Amino acid sequence: MATGFGSRRRREWLEHLDMPTYVIGDVHGRYDLLSALERKIFADAAGLAGRKLIIMLGDFIDRGPASAQVVGRLMASPPNGFDRICLTGNHEMAMLSYIDGEISLDDWVALGGDATLASYGVDIQKLKERYPKQKQLDTFIRTWLPDDHVNFLRRLPILLDTPEVLFVHAGIDPDRSISEQQDDDLVYIRSRFHDSAQPLPKLIVHGHTPIRQAEVHGLRLNLDTGAFYTGRLTAARLWQGRIHITST
Repeated sequence: MATGFGSRRRREWLEHLDMPTYVIGDVHGRYDLLSALERKIFADAAGLAGRKLIIMLGDFIDRGPASAQVVGRLMASPPNGFDRICLTGNHEMAMLSYIDGEISLDDWVALGGDATLASYGVDIQKLKERYPKQKQLDTFIRTWLPDDHVNFLRRLPILLDTPEVLFVHAGIDPDRSISEQQDDDLVYIRSRFHDSAQPLPKLIVHGHTPIRQAEVHGLRLNLDTGAFYTGRLTAARLWQGRIHITST
């Protein structure tokens, strides 16, 4: 499957991670869970002075019922006192790959893209009756999806690096330096990252591979607790060398 990477995705760098930082795992269209988790974060942050940062680890769309609403929420200004950085996941990449004609509609639907389209008011089955030719169907869908949402997804960076922690959707290739990481590994890698005995350069906070409960394993912190089918969306607060994990 084509991955729609084209040119190398932007990478973000912060000189200091010196504010309370809340990292949220894979949302997958569960706007309800995102709203509930944000309320918990805001309540927690109310007791902490200064600005705070929210980092979203990608996979905002597909599978769940409200992808359009999730994207709209992330496009809006963050709450007062917060900054927000959203990273891309493989599902955002797949949506863009479909829009750019690099993968088929069936390829995207196999990843849960039909739920994303439904959240934008697209009923694929009804449209197939109206547009029996695939090219006509694709043209309609690609034109229908709102430009501001698509452009937001195009601009998402693929990682956020700091001196102590690296934030990324899937993980890293343990055999490469951070500067040499390939975009496809950053959003797709699984076992080569999870099962490697290679020492990691710093704490890697990621999602992508669903687990029952988020916890730190060495220098890996996986925050994907399968929100779409478990009803549990997870965040971690990183602050003053400590990690506190909470879920919906």
